[in-house]
Amino acid sequence: MKTFNLPDLGEGLPEAEIVSWHVKEGDTVRTDEPLVSVETAKAVVEVPSPYTGVVARLHAGDGDIVETGKPLIDIDTGEGEAGDAAPEQPDGSENDKSAASSGDRDTGTVVGAMPVSDELVEETAIAGGSRRRSKGRVKAAPAVRALARRLGIDLQSVSATGRHGRVTSDDVRARAEQAAGRGSRPARAPAPVAPLPAGKPEPLRGPRRAMAQSMSASRDSVCPCTIFDDADIQGWLPGQDITARLLRAMASGCRAEPALNGFYDGEALNRQLEARVDIAIAVDTPDGLIVPVIRGVEGKDSAALREDLNRIKVATRERTVKPEEMRDFTITLSNFGMMAGRYATPVVVPPTIAIMGSGGIQHDVVPVLGGIEVHRRIPLSLTFDHRCVTGGEACRFLAAVKDDLQKPD
Repeated sequence: MKTFNLPDLGEGLPEAEIVSWHVKEGDTVRTDEPLVSVETAKAVVEVPSPYTGVVARLHAGDGDIVETGKPLIDIDTGEGEAGDAAPEQPDGSENDKSAASSGDRDTGTVVGAMPVSDELVEETAIAGGSRRRSKGRVKAAPAVRALARRLGIDLQSVSATGRHGRVTSDDVRARAEQAAGRGSRPARAPAPVAPLPAGKPEPLRGPRRAMAQSMSASRDSVCPCTIFDDADIQGWLPGQDITARLLRAMASGCRAEPALNGFYDGEALNRQLEARVDIAIAVDTPDGLIVPVIRGVEGKDSAALREDLNRIKVATRERTVKPEEMRDFTITLSNFGMMAGRYATPVVVPPTIAIMGSGGIQHDVVPVLGGIEVHRRIPLSLTFDHRCVTGGEACRFLAAVKDDLQKPD
């Protein structure tokens, strides 16, 4: 009997929601056949079977939320008890002997590619997972880091007993008990929450749940600062594509001031600036925010950018955006002005450094050669992480964005 645990699907999130099972108890499955569709980080992903055998038990039903690394399904492989044999390898190669002899439980590795939660060495957000690992950083899965924060435990003070120096949840709990035994001040209990009005509470799911997690990560680890300005577009030639122009202008801003394009690690106090300009665009849907990425903006013309925008618009509407299409962006655009609003304080999603918001086009009275005229202007709001970006760098970036937007074409 083999117990297959929910793997980390490469998005750094500690849980996923079961959308639908493709098998039921008693079915026979083979290696690489789809077992279940799950939703995490706003995308629906099919998880394949790592074993060949008979489905003995489903540990969760449709609509249930399962933590990464928790049991998902039991499969009777005919090889004895769980842990007695290694999963079937699709290429026929042998398993690593040292891992097999360790007696560790199956960590839920998906056949082919997906990393497991137990092997994560640092917590990541929905995107930006391509950062280089910091030297000397504590190795712990996102769920373990969340537990440590809840118990008020500094991971640097925890003795790791997991494989390859990884801190486990048991290590965190043991450290908490040790601290309590020495008379240390216990973690402050959360403030009481006022009772909800009459009605039935509805759990957050899918994109809304992922949004809540990302916003919480931003609140806990970013020092935001927002500056505002307006780009005068009165001189635009007819037929200009507003969103494509915004993307092009952000690429110009990144060239003029690279400090806002990349990733920042607040724990290690290092930053990783990128030459590529991969811009995430926050798209509003009835289910919540979907954030697909336009890749290589710095090397594309308006026509190519519009083609990418049309493609992600269809994929977002049909919920066919893949997880890899929402990861590793270097900066974000929130084009909220298409609906309403002039200025905002957009939220930076760590480990990225900046996000620019675009308000609705306004008709403003402006002074011109001693007189006044009414011009069309785009309001701009730039939020940046002030821990690693200076005010001067942010202003230079925004000035370059304005200069590009104010060109006729």
